[in-house]
Amino acid sequence: MIAAFEPCRLSGSVDAPPSKSMAHRYLIGAALSGEICRMSGFDYSEDILASIDCLRALGAQVMIERDCVTVDPAGFMKAESPVLACRESGSTLRFFIPLTLCLGREVIMKGSQRLLERPLDIYEALCRENDFAFEKAESGLRLCGNLKSGTYTVRGDISSQFITGLMFALVHLGEDAAIEITPPFESRSYVDLTIDALRSFGADVGFAGAYRIEIRKSKMHAYHGRVEGDYSNAAFLDAFNHIGSHVCVGNLKKDSLQGDRVYAQYFQRISEGTPVLDISDCPDLGPVLFALAALKNGAKFTGTDRLKAKESDRGMAMHEELEKLGGGLVFGDNVITVPKQTLLGTEQTLSGHNDHRIVMAMSLILSQIGGTIDEAQAVKKSYPGFFEDIKRLGAKVEII
Repeated sequence: MIAAFEPCRLSGSVDAPPSKSMAHRYLIGAALSGEICRMSGFDYSEDILASIDCLRALGAQVMIERDCVTVDPAGFMKAESPVLACRESGSTLRFFIPLTLCLGREVIMKGSQRLLERPLDIYEALCRENDFAFEKAESGLRLCGNLKSGTYTVRGDISSQFITGLMFALVHLGEDAAIEITPPFESRSYVDLTIDALRSFGADVGFAGAYRIEIRKSKMHAYHGRVEGDYSNAAFLDAFNHIGSHVCVGNLKKDSLQGDRVYAQYFQRISEGTPVLDISDCPDLGPVLFALAALKNGAKFTGTDRLKAKESDRGMAMHEELEKLGGGLVFGDNVITVPKQTLLGTEQTLSGHNDHRIVMAMSLILSQIGGTIDEAQAVKKSYPGFFEDIKRLGAKVEII
């Protein structure tokens, strides 16, 4: 699928889509609660559908009606020979691996080639230390373990998804447990989201000091709530305001714990000068920040190494596409610099690198200079309605 842009300005109001991060956590929290939960505000991106598929594979019943999801956990974790299809969702894969290791029987986890190439070192080490099966193959992962409650030590400079996945498993096991985090601790905001979600279902979890999470035996209960709006995807809408458009983005919780809410501050600093910005706690903002900096006066970004292990190598993907427009990025040790540059139109079709955030970031640029980008369907991974929303705001984009 190709998105063809003409230069344009956007104007109007739009709601941010539901938070993918919170939707994953509510779905799993509902399955752990032991009671039927009905929740609203869902948008069925590919990643959320992957988590729903995995809950069903593990025995939970999940019913979908418009934006509402009902989870009946009566059969959860009782499936005999589960096969979990994670599609391309890193969150789904990393959230569910520790749960499958509680089953004491073989589980197969499948996903795209790129997904299965993403780092799983923490779980591999956990399995090796406990003599659990952890076998990688082209077709997926074969796992078999019997995880027990206890105190686990996890590095803090890796994806917070590993910590969240382990928290889900320890809550499921239902005994006192703890996770010790070795500093530096990056992406803590995502762990805060996990704690907030689990507490909604009655779990007694929280920080005991800066680097220790305690999971205490507790009685879980149903939660009937609504998924808040997503700051990660709202950033792609709000960015248009810094290049001449007038877009009001609604459905955002002002006191949200989402780390990506920092985008507003970062956008302002990019618009005012050539700042140095740390994105170690908000790596998903990388592409849109690079795009805006390329359209402005440039910027320097630290904490960029984790961009290499996303749906694409996001730093390199943005560099390759900006090069086609006469620009580019400069790479250092855990640093990416966006120099001041003048971007020009090209007859080349840009590549979306099968990465939703690359497609949306480059769409921001193409709205200024015109042009085409392929693999536009990648937005279905997190924001299926992206092109429809910006078209309603006046974007001159044709989907071919």
